[in-house]
Order: sequence, then C-alpha cells, then structure tokens
Amino acid sequence: MSQTSRPRDTDRKTRVHLTFFDRTKFLALFLLVFFVLVWAGMADNPLLTFSDGIREIANSKSWLLVLFGIEVIRQLHFGLAELLAPYHGIWVKYFNFIDRLIHKLSDWNRYRLSRVIKALLLVALLAVVLGAIYKETPVKALFLAPKALWSALPMLGQLLFAVFFIIIQFGAMFWFLSRGGIDTYFPDDIRTRFSDVWGQDHVLNRIRENLLFLESPESIEAHGGYVPGGLLLWGPPGTGKTLMAESMAGETGKPFVFVDPGAFNNMFFGVGVLKVKSLFRKLRKLALRYGGVVVFFDEADSLGNRGISTQARSAPAVFGEECHGGAYLAPTTAELLMRDAFVAGTAGGGGGGMGTLQALLTELSGLKKPRGFFNRVLRRALGMRPKNPPKYRILVVMATNMPEALDEALLRPGRIDRMYRVGYPSKAGRIRTYEGYLSKVSHSLTPEDVDKLATITPYATGATIKDTINEALIMAIRNGRTSITWSDVIKAKQLKELGPSEDVEYIERERHAVAVHEACHGVMAYLVRHHMSIDLATIEKGSDYLGMVASIPPDDQFTRWKSEYEADILVSLASLAGERMFFSGDNSSGVSGDLESATTIASFMEGHWGMGSTVSSHASNRRFEVGAPGGGKPRDAKDDSKALRVALADRIEDNLAGLLTKSEEILRENRSKVLALAHALEAHKTISGEDVIAVMEGGVGPLVDGRPYSNPENIALIESYHDSAVVAHLGHKKPEIALPVFEA
Repeated sequence: MSQTSRPRDTDRKTRVHLTFFDRTKFLALFLLVFFVLVWAGMADNPLLTFSDGIREIANSKSWLLVLFGIEVIRQLHFGLAELLAPYHGIWVKYFNFIDRLIHKLSDWNRYRLSRVIKALLLVALLAVVLGAIYKETPVKALFLAPKALWSALPMLGQLLFAVFFIIIQFGAMFWFLSRGGIDTYFPDDIRTRFSDVWGQDHVLNRIRENLLFLESPESIEAHGGYVPGGLLLWGPPGTGKTLMAESMAGETGKPFVFVDPGAFNNMFFGVGVLKVKSLFRKLRKLALRYGGVVVFFDEADSLGNRGISTQARSAPAVFGEECHGGAYLAPTTAELLMRDAFVAGTAGGGGGGMGTLQALLTELSGLKKPRGFFNRVLRRALGMRPKNPPKYRILVVMATNMPEALDEALLRPGRIDRMYRVGYPSKAGRIRTYEGYLSKVSHSLTPEDVDKLATITPYATGATIKDTINEALIMAIRNGRTSITWSDVIKAKQLKELGPSEDVEYIERERHAVAVHEACHGVMAYLVRHHMSIDLATIEKGSDYLGMVASIPPDDQFTRWKSEYEADILVSLASLAGERMFFSGDNSSGVSGDLESATTIASFMEGHWGMGSTVSSHASNRRFEVGAPGGGKPRDAKDDSKALRVALADRIEDNLAGLLTKSEEILRENRSKVLALAHALEAHKTISGEDVIAVMEGGVGPLVDGRPYSNPENIALIESYHDSAVVAHLGHKKPEIALPVFEA
C-alpha cells in the first residue's frame, strides 16, 4: 500500500492553516485590554453602567477598536488564503515582495527584530492600561509604575524572603548530602610515577601515548583527529589499576581526582545527579587552571547497568568444604569455575541510583553548551552570540574487574575510547615486581631464588607479591631476625594461599581417610597431569577445607587442550574412585567439591569447546532456541530446550563415567604409591611438591625421605595399617595398629 508524504509548504496551493491559538491570540489580547479599561472606568465612577462604560471607552480609545478591526481583517485574509487556492495564488504572485524583503534579513536578525516589536507592543498596551488606572497620559503613567512598585516592596519582600528561605533550606540540605566521596590531589601531592608500577610495561606503553596527546593535543587535532578522553583499565583485583591511574597524574603534573566507588550511592533521589554535575564542574575548573586533569573512577561497575535489576548476590559455593577442590586445578580452570558460579548466582550489577548513570553519560559526551552567567545571559541579552566553551582537557580513567557489568553506552567510543586489560603479570613481570619489593627490605635471596619464586607463583599480582614479602618480613622479625630468608618467603606464601591452619587434631580413622583422599589426588596429578607441577599437599585442616593438593603451572600458558582438561577431571575424580576402592565401595561427602569441578569442566568440554562426542555449541543452540537433532515431530521451544539439556546431561554423564573408570584403573595399578603418599601425609601433615616426587620415585625431598617407600616390607606394614583403619572406619572405633614409623 503506497503512502504519500506530507506536501512541502512550497508545493501547497493554499496557505498553511493557522492553529486556533495563533488565530485568536491578538484578538483576545485587545479584548482583554478593552475590558480592563472598562473596569477601570467603572471603578472610578460608581454611577457608570457597564454599557455606558463600553461606549465611553469606545469613544475615547477608538484606536483600540481600529487595531481590533485590522486584526479581524488580517485573520479573514488568512482564512481566505487557507480555503481558496486562486486567492492565495494572486496574493503570492503580486504581494509577496513584503516577505521577500523581510527574508533578506538573517534568521538571527529577524528573530531579534520580532522580539523587539513584541516587547514594544506589550509596553504600549501596559502604558494604556496604567494611564486609565492613574488617569494620566499613557507615557506619564508608565513612569509612575515604578513608584507604585516601590510602595508595595515591603509586602513583596516578605513574600520573596519566605520563598527564598524555603529554597535555601532545600538547597543547603542537598548541597550537604552531595558532599563526600570525591577527593582531589594536586600535582605536588602526587609522588607516584610510572617507575613505581612493575610488571605491566605493555599497558604503560599504551598509556604513555594517551598522556602524550593530553600534554600536546595539537599533535593530533591539527590533523583532524581528537584526543582520546576515556580509558578503561580492567582485569583481576590487585594488578595495579589504581596505581596506574595515580601514576598518570604524577607523570603529567596534573591534578588527580579520585571518585570513591560509593560516591553516587545516596538515600534521596537526585542527589547522585547533583554529585555528577558538581564533579564535572570541578573538573572543568581544574582543567582550565592546570591545562588538564585526570579523574579516576575506582570500581566502575558500581555505576550500574541500565535495565538490569539489582538483586542480592548469593553465588553458590564452588568447592566443597571438606576438600579444597580448586587447589589442585589449574588457576585458569579455577577462575573459570568461579566466574561460572558467579554468573549463575547473580542477576545484575549494583547501581548508583536512578538517573546517576544517565547524568554521567551526558556529562561524558553531552552537548558542548556555552557556560558562565555572563556568557549565557548577559551576552545574549545584549544581542551577542555566546562564546563556545573551551576544550577541557579531562582524562577519564575507570577501573573494574567486571567489565561485563558496565553499561554498553558507557563503553562506546567518545566516552571510553580505549580499553586495556591489566592482567596477571608474566614471569618477567613477576620477577621485576619481586625485585622491586625485595629492594625495600633486607634479604638473602639470590637471583635464582627470585626466579624460582616467580615460577611457583604463576598468578601472583602486584598486591599479593607485596603482601607476601611483608608477611615474610613479619615472620623473620618474629624469629628475631631482620633479614628475609627463602624459608620465610615459602612459609608466607603457604600462609597466604592456605590461611592459618586450625588447631585441631583428627581422630586416627578420619586422619587416615583424609590422607588417602588427598593421596589419590596427588598420585593422579603426578601421573597424568604433566602441564602442572604439584606445589604442596596437606591434611592440616583450614577454614574451608580438610586437606588439599595444590598445583602450579611451570610456565606461562595461554591455551588449554582436551588432554589437559581430561587430566584435570581425572585428578578431580580420583578422590571418589580412591575412596570407593580403599574403603570397600564407601565414600565421604568430601568429594562434593571435586564432583562439581569435574562436572563443570566436562560441561564446557561437551557444550562449548568441541572436546566431546558432538561439535555443536550448546551456547549457540540455547541462544537461537535450536531443538535437539533427530526429533521426529515438531516441538515447542520449551520442549526443545528440555531435550537439549537432557541430551547434554547424558553426554556429560557418559564422559565422566568413562573417566571415572579410567581413574579407578590408574589408582588400582598404583595402589602402593597411594598408600605410601598417604603415610607421608599422616606423618608430616604438610609436604612440598618435591616431597611428593620423592615418595613417588624413592628419592629424598626437603622434608620426606622417600627411600623407605621402595621397601616391600614397609609397604606391607602400611597395608596392614590401612586394613586396620578400614575396620575401625566400619566399626567407628580406633585402629588397632598404630601408624608405622620408618627410619632411613
């Protein structure tokens, strides 16, 4: 069906129809003035009737009726031009020269001329009304008006004072509520430089480019470009995002404005908007005074996301309390599990209040309107164009560890022009960071020790490295020394990763069960997971675990393979397979975290990474509501989704069942190694990765001598002790045989 567009004014055969208001506004004004004059005459002469008053005003103010008649004729002319095309055509053809003369003026001059004419007309009518009231000529009555206003000032002043007092009360309250949460540091207050930021050289090199444009914007603006005004630093906590922002201000010699994450959270609606306006008013002043300013929004995800409701965050636990299931996983895998649990347990990000984010978006890329009272009001009143605002050199820096929680409108170019990931430092970056913090204290670590320390802490951030060195110094001072040794650093690392162990003792049968559980993890990790090295194994109870086997990658690795994920699952399932094998088919609740880890990895392998029996992506199928393949008859979307989940769950279960069987076979073939490692754990509670290797290979470790475990007689004693522990487990009593003790 074709649709016709509204005709242009130049294509119309008749005049454009006036609205009712435009047609009657002057007629109503003249009538109002006429009847006001009639009312004034009747007020002065009580004997004058209404009809006599109309006749008297009509005779004395006949010019008012003339104006009324002219307006009537003008409206009749407009009406005929709106209805009759020939009449309108003749008028346009022969009398349109008036419009042509008027339109020779610019739009700006015509607008000012029309305002002057309307103002003079209103003054003239006011003079006529005042002349009738004061019984003076209109011109003289106009000059008497200020006198009457002056006499009424006391009463008007009281009313205005009451109004302004109420306004001042509300203004003072909102001003007080809008304070706080924003700290300003001037150039002399900031001592941080880029040399104080270690391990993030690749990000600093890109930031230097932004600062170069901030210092000399003409280098890019002269060629038609613009200075990037927004940076987003995102990455894990503790990687130095805040330190980088502070160093930017220190390097440029510009003021640094720090915006607290909760600065825009307020009790009353609208206060957050006032804070945003006040913040950018301050930034503009600082930018003009110092030639630029750096503003830093820490934890920018607190600004919220439009359209996402804020709900309580209650992410489910990923790992069980009985066994620290994530400790023996690769850090990237553990991070994936934590992110998956977080997404499942949250419905959206927080927010700074309705309107706050919108106000921030407007300030970041709003209209560059003229600013200043003189510029906006006085220049316009004098008929002068307001001056355009200057170019404010404001560098907006935001930091977050959850970029997915930020609003898309905030991240668009023009607001946030560049986004840099501040990730975990590389090994070289960790070495540089360790050297930087160790240079501040006395220590006896060699370069080889620092290199090894950087290797065994693959995902250490600047914050964790600083804290580890400080904790090592505390341990040294506690032992009466002022210099840090290698053992101090290792103990500090274990304390920070595991937390302080609880001062509890297991009963014998439970101690043995926990040792066997962790020994199964350790043996499986040693045998099948070659992409990771065992860092330590412990059965000392912590705050949220009974024991753990922690592993670390020997090198920085950025891709993961199917064989590696299968090895992770085998290590996870080793606890279930081992408990069932060593305790006659029984197993504890301590395997819950291990099963959750294994299931999550298997789910990603089957549905996302192409590492399962099918190659289709479950994420894509769910997004596009694709049904399960092979359906004989059509189903609705709900049935398709259910079928997809069932099919995926079946494939995951088949994969896990196969790997569980494989895990049982490996542990059965290495039964003596599992019992040997369990004995070492029971004897020493916490051992290092080198000690685990010593037990497996019959060597000598830092704490454990593994040579006795190569003796078949010792293994037979361990088997007897295990059998006694199993009997005690079934009967809930103490084992009859004590833990064997071996001498080298």
